[in-house]
Amino acid sequence: MFTGIIEALGEVIATRTEGSNMEITIRSSLAPELKVDQSISHNGVCLTVTEIKHDTYNITAVAETLQKSNIGLLAPGHKVNLERAMVFNGRIDGHLVQGHVDSTGECLYCTPQNGSWEYRFRYPAQFAALIVEKGSICLNGISLTVFNVTDTEFTVAVIPYTYEFTNISAVLPGSIINLEFDILGKYVARQLSVKPSL
Repeated sequence: MFTGIIEALGEVIATRTEGSNMEITIRSSLAPELKVDQSISHNGVCLTVTEIKHDTYNITAVAETLQKSNIGLLAPGHKVNLERAMVFNGRIDGHLVQGHVDSTGECLYCTPQNGSWEYRFRYPAQFAALIVEKGSICLNGISLTVFNVTDTEFTVAVIPYTYEFTNISAVLPGSIINLEFDILGKYVARQLSVKPSL
């Protein structure tokens, strides 16, 4: 379980295809503190550390992850948002995030707002029941608040700190981002027999 508050940016050093899987090597200041078998959020996707060497570590993404997220688009030099699993005796500064990406979205535009930025994204209409005005969304692992919500689009505002210390600054029109909708909304939708295609 995560909170959507990014701890560090990692850099992709190498990617390798192994059958239908993709092995990724990441350099990060967090590497010396990690353990093999630990779960780390990578752009909002929960992946397991499989090997650690000095300031780098490896993860493996299976076919399901590659199909439902932007992890398969990663290449050497790309920056990745990283968050270690939450500690249950700490504050939840974002919202409850599972690290289970529901879908991807597409950036439509980014507009500077005199010190902040507004991003507009398109998302698949089958998830419309899971997103509400002023609700939470996890976007590339970042906990953000949505507004100007329609059945296929939403907007988020990004403050300078988030812009500087996450990979949101590399998101441009046409960029594909990972989306995880609020788990509370999923349970409510289930109870109300609203059945989005997950």
